[in-house]
Amino acid sequence: MRQRKDGVDGQVLDLETAVKDGVLGGGVGFGGGFAEKLDLNKMIEELDLPDVPSVFICPISLEPMEDPVTLCTGQTYERSNILKWFSLGRFTCPTTMQELWDDSVTPNKTLHQLIHTWFSQKYLQMKKKSEDVQGNASEILDTLKKVKGQARIQSLKDLRRIVTNHATARNAVVDKGGVTLLSSLLGPYTSHAIGSEVVSILVNLTLDSASRSNLMQPAKVSLIIDMLNEGSIETKINCTKLIQSLTEQDDCEQIVSSHSLLVGLMRLVRDKRHPSGHLPGLTLLKSVCAHQQVRVLIISIGAVPQLVELLPGMNPECLELALFVLEAVSAVKEGKLALSSCSNTIPNMVRILMRVSESCTQLALSILWSICKLSPEEYSSIAVDVGLAAKLLLVIQSGCDPLLKQRSAELLKLCSLNYTDSIFISKCKLTRTIR
Repeated sequence: MRQRKDGVDGQVLDLETAVKDGVLGGGVGFGGGFAEKLDLNKMIEELDLPDVPSVFICPISLEPMEDPVTLCTGQTYERSNILKWFSLGRFTCPTTMQELWDDSVTPNKTLHQLIHTWFSQKYLQMKKKSEDVQGNASEILDTLKKVKGQARIQSLKDLRRIVTNHATARNAVVDKGGVTLLSSLLGPYTSHAIGSEVVSILVNLTLDSASRSNLMQPAKVSLIIDMLNEGSIETKINCTKLIQSLTEQDDCEQIVSSHSLLVGLMRLVRDKRHPSGHLPGLTLLKSVCAHQQVRVLIISIGAVPQLVELLPGMNPECLELALFVLEAVSAVKEGKLALSSCSNTIPNMVRILMRVSESCTQLALSILWSICKLSPEEYSSIAVDVGLAAKLLLVIQSGCDPLLKQRSAELLKLCSLNYTDSIFISKCKLTRTIR
């Protein structure tokens, strides 16, 4: 839905003023009827402007009019919208709700020309600006081939600014071989000042398989991971996003198996001063967990207890990602042991059940199952004492997935083996601590 704006460049716009001030029929860079060659529907769709003068807006659809017609009441509407209004048996003016003494519609040619002229001006301005941006991007790429040092850094900053703000610039960089040029600037002797700017540009570009393969050269990967560990928060996030795109390659084991990568990601996830890094860090952790060999590495750097302790303070999106990682490592023996040895694992998982989302409940339940199966007598008793039995009954009685209910029933049965019937029934009552 577009916002109405009663003016162009801050001035009130109505038909009389527009005609008097020469908006009608004038234009930027066209004349002699050239504007009429531009398709109005195409211009409206491509521009998708948030602020359009209210006189151009159909009161029914709140969208710009392409074929404005006027009723006997003097109100103007898009033809298709008012005809649909009439087809519903409504013979009133939608704006004033007056009954119509004449249901004929009159094409508002003056307004149509005004709308067409205004959008033509905006469209041609956009096209010119787009061409200028593409030209600037090409010039900067040519400059980067020649300059070094501080001049190279400045050129990269200029390129980053325009590719961040303009899709046409991003396309121009890709089309003119800019990805290969930028990748060539990454190497064992590249400074972090240069590398961080290159990465900030690359994360805004569409990288094909060949480009990603080129970026996966050992020296380039090593630099990117170094910057993930040592750069500014912006650089760390950009490096994380770039590595995320590289993991789409089939031969990405070299990256995902990097000890330094996992350490850097955990630093990003634990950084309380910069929460903006939590989501990209956890997203990449989830991706690398798909690789079996990475799960043992994640455990070896002490990530399991760190993630468990962070769970209570996470937002729902980050929480689900963290649970996914913990559930993945719980599939291996070392992961089960790491989870069971953390005193807050069971209490935190029980609290999550039925409190955030069904997917979080499913992941937490899977983790609890892995731990309780490891030593039913010891861990099931701990889980029941912090309210697991009551929470499992809630899951079973809810409208969630049948498989989730079945797993809850199985875990409930496992927990009950350590108690007499009467004691276990008392354990199934909700308490203030677990609600």
